[in-house]
Amino acid sequence: MIASGPRSRTPGFRRRDFLRAAPAGVAAGMWPAVAESTQPGPPAVEDPVACAASLAGLEFTAAERDLLRPDAARNRRRYGELRQLAIEADVPPAFTFRPWRSNYRPEGPATPNADLGIERSAATAVPSDFNRLALLPVTELSQLVERRQVTSLDLTRLYLDRLRRYGDGLNCVVTLTEERALAQAAEADREIAAGRYRGPLHGIPWGAKDLFAARGARTTWGARPYEQQIIDQDATVVERLDAAGAVLVAKLSMGALARGSVWFGGMTRNPWAPARGSSGSSAGPGAATAAGLVAFSVGTETLGSIISPSAACGVTGLRPTYGRVSRHGAMALSWTMDKIGPMCRTAGDCALVFNAIYGPDGRDETVVDAPFLWARQFDPAALRVGYVEDEFRRSPFAGLLRQSRTAAREMEVQRAALDDLRRAGLTLEPIELPAFPAEALRVILNAEAAAAFDDLTRSGGVDRLTDQGPDAWPNVFRASRFIPAVEYIRAQRARTLLGRELDALMSQFDLIVTPALSASLTMTNLTGHPALAFKAGFRDGLPVALMLTGRLYEEAALLQACRAYEQVTAWHTRHPSLDGPGA
Repeated sequence: MIASGPRSRTPGFRRRDFLRAAPAGVAAGMWPAVAESTQPGPPAVEDPVACAASLAGLEFTAAERDLLRPDAARNRRRYGELRQLAIEADVPPAFTFRPWRSNYRPEGPATPNADLGIERSAATAVPSDFNRLALLPVTELSQLVERRQVTSLDLTRLYLDRLRRYGDGLNCVVTLTEERALAQAAEADREIAAGRYRGPLHGIPWGAKDLFAARGARTTWGARPYEQQIIDQDATVVERLDAAGAVLVAKLSMGALARGSVWFGGMTRNPWAPARGSSGSSAGPGAATAAGLVAFSVGTETLGSIISPSAACGVTGLRPTYGRVSRHGAMALSWTMDKIGPMCRTAGDCALVFNAIYGPDGRDETVVDAPFLWARQFDPAALRVGYVEDEFRRSPFAGLLRQSRTAAREMEVQRAALDDLRRAGLTLEPIELPAFPAEALRVILNAEAAAAFDDLTRSGGVDRLTDQGPDAWPNVFRASRFIPAVEYIRAQRARTLLGRELDALMSQFDLIVTPALSASLTMTNLTGHPALAFKAGFRDGLPVALMLTGRLYEEAALLQACRAYEQVTAWHTRHPSLDGPGA
């Protein structure tokens, strides 16, 4: 998930540095022999070509099979030659994906806004209970730091203490970056005292999903085979937050190789209900942000990995447009689907963090040079907003919920949240999603993920991943070896059609409202549209979320609509109690 950070290399490598030894015992270009066995088992495959054709849904005559065998053998030799190349994990394919938006032209360069003009309460004061600081939004914490009512060192020590105290119980911390954090905090305090205030993230502690490279710290990707991996550089996201003065306090857990909530340390737990998982794969960022173990975090999404844990843990999570934030220095899962975004306690916090990390860096060629246009004067009534009416009556994922009564109670909360959006000034119109077989396009993710970790599969390293179930990566990687390249390309062409369908819909609406678990989640991850998950109520003590989906490159509309919602509700101010039942 996201173009991976390079390991250290020796400059001036020569061509032979790329070569590997060919696998022993396999003659180049030969089909593998089928060994006879006296043990009971499946019948021997007499004709691998016929078998391969059957898997692709094709049928060839015997003459046709004989005719293509030399080509198949030649391709097999070519595969062997390619596998002798040592391709580093940070090398992307020689193609890119651009989200479809007709007639789109950026209105200026992608440069961070010096001041977004986000209102900050002048009444913010240091709480009598210092631990309550940990749950304040960045928009309030930053004032205390700027006015030197609280030092960055005080905040950093507070969060490090909470990470130690609660991190094991939630199983959300992989590595504390204490030495780096204390040095950054001390430097922030010196700069602020000298009048060199960098902005609202200066001196604010944060946590990174453990697929971002951070110099001197492990980057484990949540997977046992990479448990001791150190990538000797900072990811672009880490560099940019360093430049904003933020303080990195921890590398946070993620589902192994960015799937689910289970990593080599076990399952990341939901702070509202520790017996439950916090969803995945940005599980640690979701749990740690909700629990006040960090002021904010940064996660990644390929097919729901920001939206889902944000919804489960009750935080505000922004999945930006594909190609908005550089993925340099982060683990690659799907080159044409991976995205990076902030996970915070409010929409305003997401805006501040996104403003610091978006834009080209010259290292990830998929990043578009488009501005983040934040309107200082915002009128919610000016937005045209559609809501997927059917999903507020009948969940497309009802079968995944424990029982129909639970689903019904959740939808009651979601429908009440629609009324709150109307109170915030938004006018909602019922709409339908395009009738498109988007789930069939999951072959794109599976094929790209299997390619990203093909060496791990071939080496047997996938056998060391914690989860070995039918839906876990090891099985998916093996099964994805049987996705034909022709079908992968057809799926990408179908993706273009889906992009046109969504473009036509979004040309009529500025925003679309759905439950967080929506059929649109798969669609919009494929088309690259931005989305925002936010807390909209509670069901049985657990947070319930809605999702806003916006037009390509228009993250500001999502965030400002959510801020309007926050002004008429108080759900974003409720936090889990780590020493007792959830609030």
